[in-house]
Amino acid sequence: MNSVIYRRLTDEDLAIFIEMRITQLREEGAKDDIDLRPALNDYYRRHLHDGTFVSWLALDDEKIVGTSGMSFVEKPPYFGCPSGKIGLLSSMYTDPGYRRRGIAKNLLTKVIDEARQYGCGAIQITASDMGVKLYTACGFVHNGNFMQYNL
Repeated sequence: MNSVIYRRLTDEDLAIFIEMRITQLREEGAKDDIDLRPALNDYYRRHLHDGTFVSWLALDDEKIVGTSGMSFVEKPPYFGCPSGKIGLLSSMYTDPGYRRRGIAKNLLTKVIDEARQYGCGAIQITASDMGVKLYTACGFVHNGNFMQYNL
């Protein structure tokens, strides 16, 4: 294995990114009775271009081995998040052959930094069983059905 490098998602990566997202959803137990590819492609293209979605990738040579995603939304401000800007974490996935090497933690750190730069006051995620340990270790706390990381 060469050293893993990190870079932001581009339009050219979308086909592979979408396949990895679908693999992630299946691993988490989702029923795939529809083809999500067109909707995912539309979502990622629109939100990458308007700046309300960002993703960092982990690559070994040219192979994408890990993904992350952060969607930015705005809600009415509240005491826990006076800016009203929230990061919704998604698309956290590491190829099974690359797990337990710190890749997910590095990707998570990068999208948390993006949320901070965007002005988010909180990050939310509905965590998979596999992800809970990582998110807890990185400072996320349970908040009802959500975990939240306060910036």
